Amino acid sequence: MSQAEERAGGGGTLAHRVPDLGALELLLAVARLGSLGAAAREVGITQPAASSRIRSMERQLGVALVDRSPRGSRLTESGALVTDWARRVVEAAEAFDAGAQALRHRRDSRLRVAASMTIAEYLLPGWLLALRAQRPDTAVSLLAGNSAAVAERLLADEADLGFVEGLTVPPGLDSAVIAHDRLIVVVAPAHPWARRRRPLAAEELAATPLILRERGSGTRQVLDAALGGLARPLIELSSTTAVKASAVSGAGPAVLSELAVGEELAMRRLVSIPLDGVALRRDLRAVWPTGHRPTGPARELLSLTRG
Repeated sequence: MSQAEERAGGGGTLAHRVPDLGALELLLAVARLGSLGAAAREVGITQPAASSRIRSMERQLGVALVDRSPRGSRLTESGALVTDWARRVVEAAEAFDAGAQALRHRRDSRLRVAASMTIAEYLLPGWLLALRAQRPDTAVSLLAGNSAAVAERLLADEADLGFVEGLTVPPGLDSAVIAHDRLIVVVAPAHPWARRRRPLAAEELAATPLILRERGSGTRQVLDAALGGLARPLIELSSTTAVKASAVSGAGPAVLSELAVGEELAMRRLVSIPLDGVALRRDLRAVWPTGHRPTGPARELLSLTRG
């Protein structure tokens, strides 16, 4: 068996035995235009490069494809047959490309975000407005819950990007710090703590029943870590808004994100109580399943959070 015959019928992967799409598109252009130079211009390469590509394809297949003459280029009998096959391959590739574009459009036409409550209420609205200016056709759905629920949504493929507030990254997720936050103790103006002159110590905070977020929330995780798990719940509520409303009503002291109470502090509906020896700072993180970095609109939203 000759080397040409070995190349034509030998082993190896299909990619080594079949010409690439660029070569097949060039051959189709030669068949249609009857000129190697015109075909080269149509596909955007030089005539020497086109000649080299045709010769390479002929060596790969082991047959002559094009007869060249001063009057132009015409297909050999084998070249005409190969051209028919090439047309079907290129048509299949065009269908493949159209399908891939449709998948990208479907991916880019929606964005599912899961966020813990403080981020969902006080940071995400601004980020989503900025995203809408860049991607007006992307439909965004927001699933708000505590940090544990955000992790569950991501791992169940029910969200494309998540945001959490806890001290640690839930298992199975990668993360990036996007902002920082601080928890503060707040009371209604009529509460006795509102008139105290000295900072509140950790022991006194731990001994006082508090209006708290539920276990599993980032806010509760930070407070429990700061107090060694000794925080005493007066009421446990599942949203920042509910905790804040209870504190404003005078039900008792609450521990909330500084982001959540800016207006209430400015209007004196709540009073911030200084703390002594209690570390309540935390990182705010974007999260996604391990090994699957955000793409499309999720990647753009992530970049907006860092702007």
